[in-house]
Amino acid sequence: MFGFSLQKLLVLAAIVAIVWYGFKYVGRLQQMRDASNVPRARKRRWPGRAQRTERPAEGPAAEDMVQCPVCDAYVPARGATGCGRADCPY
Repeated sequence: MFGFSLQKLLVLAAIVAIVWYGFKYVGRLQQMRDASNVPRARKRRWPGRAQRTERPAEGPAAEDMVQCPVCDAYVPARGATGCGRADCPY
């Protein structure tokens, strides 16, 4: 009546099971790779370009800034130096 048959349902269930267990297997392989910390070989995207292997150097940490009451410029909270104005509090 609707085109359902036992063979079609069994094939559909087999396809769903294959896809389900395939994803579980790929996930298990990924977990094992991550756990072993073995660096994977990278493929080069552009054959003529060299890839970066080192990490970029980390920049300085963020500093707190305060606003100068005279000139309204922001200066570091620690180690601020005078700007040269006569009424500069730093």
